[in-house]
Amino acid sequence: MADIYEWDVENEEFWETTGKKVASRNLWISIPSLLCGFAVWLYWSVITVQMLNLGFPFTTGELFTLSAIAGLTGATLRIPSSFLIRIAGGRNTIFFTTALLMIPAAGTGFALLSQDTPLWVFQVLAILSGIGGGNFASSMSNISFFYPKRSQGLALGLNAGLGNAGVTTMQILIPLVMTLGIFGAGLELVTTSGWIFGKIPAGTETWIHNAGFVWLVILIPLAFLSWFKMDNIRAEHVSPNIGSPANSFGKISGMLGLALIPAVAGLFIILPSPVGLGWTWAKYPTIILVIFATVMLLKQLRGDIKPNLERQFRIFGNKHTWIMSVIYTMTFGSFIGYSAGFALAIKVIFGFQHVMVDGVLTHDIVNPNGPSALAFAWMGPFIGAFIRPVGGWVSDKVGGAKVTQWVAVTMIASALGVAYFMKQAYQSETPEDFFIPFFLLFLVLFAATGVGNGSTFRTIAIVFDREQAGPVLGWTSAVAAYGAFVVPQEFGEQIRNATPEIALYAFAAFYVVCLILNWWYYLGPKADFDNP
Repeated sequence: MADIYEWDVENEEFWETTGKKVASRNLWISIPSLLCGFAVWLYWSVITVQMLNLGFPFTTGELFTLSAIAGLTGATLRIPSSFLIRIAGGRNTIFFTTALLMIPAAGTGFALLSQDTPLWVFQVLAILSGIGGGNFASSMSNISFFYPKRSQGLALGLNAGLGNAGVTTMQILIPLVMTLGIFGAGLELVTTSGWIFGKIPAGTETWIHNAGFVWLVILIPLAFLSWFKMDNIRAEHVSPNIGSPANSFGKISGMLGLALIPAVAGLFIILPSPVGLGWTWAKYPTIILVIFATVMLLKQLRGDIKPNLERQFRIFGNKHTWIMSVIYTMTFGSFIGYSAGFALAIKVIFGFQHVMVDGVLTHDIVNPNGPSALAFAWMGPFIGAFIRPVGGWVSDKVGGAKVTQWVAVTMIASALGVAYFMKQAYQSETPEDFFIPFFLLFLVLFAATGVGNGSTFRTIAIVFDREQAGPVLGWTSAVAAYGAFVVPQEFGEQIRNATPEIALYAFAAFYVVCLILNWWYYLGPKADFDNP
């Protein structure tokens, strides 16, 4: 649309006469762009369930790794994406990163045309789909610059919440388009599948490759819309020296490509043989090393990128950057992680009977009464996404930290409840008996993550100044996004150990830590800020 050189939205007259209209236009293009990013990033959570239903020659553990791979890559790409707006401009960044999503979308469609496609192809495509995960950091950073502090809770809640709705949109749209005979020949279901309206019997023809191709129909016009209708703010505190669009695209490509190096190295350490070393015990130290290595590699960049990054890297000297990274991981990390693993967890825990055979509890007998994962899994992310703006709006009224405290209490209780019913189901011949309480508690958990996403954004907007708030939003979202890797990995690992409830116990313990941090720094008698 245009390059904007004067931008002072804290000035109420400027906001009412000029800023509000421009900000709204950019917000309502940013939202569908971010929605598609989430959809492409997390579509493995649905695709892998259908691959299992179609009899693709991969184990459950291998299928869980596809969501985990996309999760780790997307989280790592958020680190450079946190700093892209100042370096490349808002319009340039949103257009280019949205266009890049066409690569994994098309590739996934072609790969799913055949069951003979090797696992490594899907793993490479999962890495590339991480681009969609990285887009969240740049999108949130960009929108934060368009709105005054007093309105950021709602604006960021709308961008993030409706953007997160990409998870729900994907979980509804993909099962639908897989029933339609477009984009090539179909495959026959080996076991019962489903969609939001119920079950689809075995033997039915399905078009799983539509799960990739359908996004091209949306991404192509959306990329054009972002190019012609969005803005670069060229003011000093946002993007003063971005150069030409081609120069900006080169910077974006270079920074994202650089971040892929430690991401792929980390995956090699964690993923099982023959793809990697299989050091699953080292996944948490590996994540820390990936984050550290990514930041160190970015520090080696030269030219006009270096001073821009050095200026933004000042956020690392502020202790509240690290505190909010932990607290935001509780909310967004849980949301994105559960979104990535929920469908396959339902399929594995409730879609099979857990029967004693010769004194050994087995988990490979199909449960004819099991719920359809694809019929239910979309509801959790739907609630978590659409309640997010409400969390931001309420936090603008009563304070973000106070809302976050109640969110933490709710998440602790609901996680423990989910763990209990998960344990009962995984030891039962009729696991469907425990599905309703398990599912309802998981919906409460999703709702709490959504409210908490909005409240933590409010806290960040108040605690940090206008130049640091954008990069901090991006950085904290990058750290939290590793939940998209950790949760599917933990679910897969604990299911292999026949103790899926252990994963939820661990998450509940982490929520207790966040509860204490939030009270100490933002609510208690020695708080650094009073209920920001």
